[in-house]
Amino acid sequence: MKPKQVPGVSLQKSGGFHDSESIKECSASEIDEKFEVLKKRFFSINKWKSYNKNASAEFKHFDLSGQAVSRIPQKGDFIRIAIPGPGTSEANGYDWVEITDLLHNTIGPESYLMVCRPSKQPGKLKSHIVHFYSGASTSNIRISKEGNILKVGVYGRNEKPNLDASLTDKIRNLLIAFGGIFGFSKIQWKTIAEGFVDFE
Repeated sequence: MKPKQVPGVSLQKSGGFHDSESIKECSASEIDEKFEVLKKRFFSINKWKSYNKNASAEFKHFDLSGQAVSRIPQKGDFIRIAIPGPGTSEANGYDWVEITDLLHNTIGPESYLMVCRPSKQPGKLKSHIVHFYSGASTSNIRISKEGNILKVGVYGRNEKPNLDASLTDKIRNLLIAFGGIFGFSKIQWKTIAEGFVDFE
């Protein structure tokens, strides 16, 4: 199986990948209203887990200086991720990603794309990448409206374990990364994507 070609999503060069999508069909009279709800959820990083309580990861939004914020995300912001199991020793058990791009497309199907890349902990001068994937990996989160269809997609690209870490974290990163590459990550993102379009 080959990775999907999605506008704006990083090209797959090496390592693991996954494509996790969830689709919701709406009536013509409600599609615009539901898309507004979807956009609000997409931009409310601190509430991502609340949209599907079966998701095991928790997300927290931070600015460039490392301060927790509750606002629309911007390029250069960070997301702190708490996942089940042993955490990183360097960042108090958390994994971190930087929002390296935010794109809004209005040509053709309207869409928003958030590109996230494993990062150092914001606000710390001396720090390695604190994530189980290496800095070459990306998570690309996209919402779109086409006709009467809403779609949420999460596209992981170039997923490799982060070995630039302490011995303890190397072992942890290898275990979690290979679990993600072989399906765990896709299951988690699929759960979150489904929660985004659950309007019941």
